Amino acid sequence: MTNEIFRIGGDLPVHRMGFGAMRLTGPGVWGPPENPAEAAVVLRRAVELGIDFIDTADVYGPGDNERLIRDTLAPYKPGLVIGTKGGIVRSGPARPDSPGISMNGSAAHIRRAVEGSLRDLGLECIDLYQLHRVDPAIPIEDTMAAFLALRSEGKIRHIGLSEVGIEQIERARSVVEIATVQNRYNLADRRHHDVLEYCERHGIGFIAFYPLGAGTLAKSAAVEQISVRRRATSGQVALAWLLRKSPATILIPGTSSLTHLEQNVAACELVLTEQEMVALEQMDVMSLG
Repeated sequence: MTNEIFRIGGDLPVHRMGFGAMRLTGPGVWGPPENPAEAAVVLRRAVELGIDFIDTADVYGPGDNERLIRDTLAPYKPGLVIGTKGGIVRSGPARPDSPGISMNGSAAHIRRAVEGSLRDLGLECIDLYQLHRVDPAIPIEDTMAAFLALRSEGKIRHIGLSEVGIEQIERARSVVEIATVQNRYNLADRRHHDVLEYCERHGIGFIAFYPLGAGTLAKSAAVEQISVRRRATSGQVALAWLLRKSPATILIPGTSSLTHLEQNVAACELVLTEQEMVALEQMDVMSLG
């Protein structure tokens, strides 16, 4: 896999094409995957293809996703980075009418979450621990103080945020260094472009989740034309755009399919021209709806 490196926190090198493990759970992100053996095959293949950054969270299952990663990949290959997240409590499977989650950024909850992830992942220190969502009931500075204490104890190495704006990032940075920000970002959804630019200016990794836009990109004439001309899938075009969009982007497309996994990794070989980038930048995002 030819893929540029980003150094998380300035000292933790990962390829910019990672893997999001959330889909390796049961329906509604609840419980273990329906076929754990097949899920394990996908995880092992991801590492074989050169992926060295896997993103998960304690609420994927809850716990089942982290334990699947541990049982499949531990003892971990040197250089393999497992990033996980905490700060959400899940009461049941996600449904169209309800995600079944609430936020908890209290110091007590974050400590329990970190210790649970250490156990479930089989780690002594988590390389990247991210606040999954900001708890509106607790100042982010207080939550970051809890992260800082856990880092001082050697339980986490680098700290990240998820689904945040610039003001929240700056408030967090007033307490502790922020290594990554994980926000939804893809060709069809660029609402966090200001955050991407901020991260690039400050050397913060921008982890783009939902990078494929769940099929909406296939509606784009610009994507279709490039796909046909370059003999690539629409998803590969979308991933190639993100890789070239900024040197700060880290992508975590998720899948339970070996075929889709290999297609995603192959997107690293697709280098878009300046003309193609302009066409994609100018595409009518609103029409994708």
